[in-house]
Amino acid sequence: MLHKNKIALCLLLVCLLILPVISPGVSAAPAQPSSHIDAVLVLDASNSMKASDPKRISSEAMKMFIDMLQARGDKVGIVSYTDKIQREKALLTIQSNSDKNDLKQFIDQIDRGAYTDISVGLKEAVKVLKQGAEPGHEPMIVVLADGNNELDPKSGRTAAESNQELSQSVQEAKAGGIPIYTIGLNADGKLNKDALSKLSDQTGGKSFSTSSADELPQILSEIFASHQKLKIVPISSITANGSYQEVTVNVPNANVLEANISLMSGKPVDVKLTDPSGKNVPVPSANVQRSTSKTYSLIKLLKPEQGDWKLQVKGVPKDKIDINLIFNYDLELAMEPLKSTAVKKGDTVDINAYLVSNGQKLQNNGLYNDMSAKLLVKDLDTGEPKEVELANKGDHFEGSYKVEEKHQYELKVRAEDKSFYRESKPVTISAKAAGAGSGGTPAADKEDKKPFPVWPVVISIVVLAALAAAAYFVMGAVRKANKGFVGQIVVEIRDENTGEKTYPQYKKLTAFKGKFNLHQLLQLAPELKETDKVMFMPGKNDRLVLKNNSACTVEKSGRAVNAAQGAELKSGDRLSISLPQVDKTILIEYLV
Repeated sequence: MLHKNKIALCLLLVCLLILPVISPGVSAAPAQPSSHIDAVLVLDASNSMKASDPKRISSEAMKMFIDMLQARGDKVGIVSYTDKIQREKALLTIQSNSDKNDLKQFIDQIDRGAYTDISVGLKEAVKVLKQGAEPGHEPMIVVLADGNNELDPKSGRTAAESNQELSQSVQEAKAGGIPIYTIGLNADGKLNKDALSKLSDQTGGKSFSTSSADELPQILSEIFASHQKLKIVPISSITANGSYQEVTVNVPNANVLEANISLMSGKPVDVKLTDPSGKNVPVPSANVQRSTSKTYSLIKLLKPEQGDWKLQVKGVPKDKIDINLIFNYDLELAMEPLKSTAVKKGDTVDINAYLVSNGQKLQNNGLYNDMSAKLLVKDLDTGEPKEVELANKGDHFEGSYKVEEKHQYELKVRAEDKSFYRESKPVTISAKAAGAGSGGTPAADKEDKKPFPVWPVVISIVVLAALAAAAYFVMGAVRKANKGFVGQIVVEIRDENTGEKTYPQYKKLTAFKGKFNLHQLLQLAPELKETDKVMFMPGKNDRLVLKNNSACTVEKSGRAVNAAQGAELKSGDRLSISLPQVDKTILIEYLV
């Protein structure tokens, strides 16, 4: 179980996810309003949650989420349910700190009930969003529950009726482009993980689970960052000594709308703030807001001056205080329209992508300085993903992709720096239709242009047999290359410098065919690039084969495994993979 000071770290990480980035020294246009979100927080308020969350950390996590929202413009609603709606608050547009305080007080007043029916809570959340969502805002639902229903036998309601209502609500959310993020609480070991994962998978959200309610703030910060395409930026971790200790908070450019600084600690924390000119800034003041709770403090700088701010922090001696940032951007990534989506095998498709702000192509090219981009290609026939590095041209990204097979492909561009990322809308191209491709520079397709071969009328039995044998082995190789996977892999990442470990993430393998690498499973995180040579292939009898061609060390039960030729995993097997370049260890468990 994480300590409260770790909760504080998570909260701080969430708070600082709201800053646009441009290289220091580059002049920037005034900050524009960033995109807003419409969120409904849904909480299982049944008595079973007393065992899962006795300290009501779920309430603290929801309050932290509210404090992370922008000072003005975001909308949030709250639904607490048992087998009926306990309490509900329609979408409220946040215009001031008092609006956030009203929402947090509402959360503190939520009580418990005897039974639970998740379909009731989700149905109401979809209804709240449909009635109050703002055009142009990004909708989302966050559900905190254990995934289990306990219906009141006196109500006459059946499990089939509940399941049907839940399915209808999920389909409504999917049709409305509303991702559902689920957080499963498993303190008592009774989590229905599959039920919650299904809700997220069907709507494009993500599913998380934890056996400790103390991890909820960290998980909610990850959800916030994922939904906004942001990254958590750690600033510092200090051990309080009873005196003020100084840390630096860098505001990289004039486009920063809000800098959210979170201090994760369950004990009293006092702060002082100095702007880049050396002037002391009162906390709170006109452009500085502060929120406090049982497990965190959040400092929000509104349109802060570019440069190094100094934050002095005084805490209770020996208390560990984690400090983090979240940056927010009014930025999208657009890919130029392709010349054609009908292509041929061998065609070269030219790719150009650029950043867009407030609907216009970004004029301030300094933002590109520290960014990298890649083309993400998914073969829609086999499910196999591929990535192609794109060149940073200072004001756009460019590159090309050569069509490899007569398949359909999904193309999109991902661009990122250390604090945020953006992805373009996916485009589908097809190389299945006959005719010349025009998606770039055509390459001759030898199979298409070759005249039909004229063979001798009489072919010897020996030649026929050889051809048949060759075909047999070729077809066997094709079947092997397209063989699918079963089950899932549970992934955790441990930082060997701090000993801290991320919450488990469940990665379903059914979308992969033939083979895939660990880097893909880790969502192509740049800092984990050395895992791209750790390969997975399907084995016999629902086994999984790991082949390690990297410098990483693979261990099973504390002993090094020579996986260069392939190591077989059966359901329940666990491995640790040490990454020497970043001092992290990937912990995986294979489940069928």
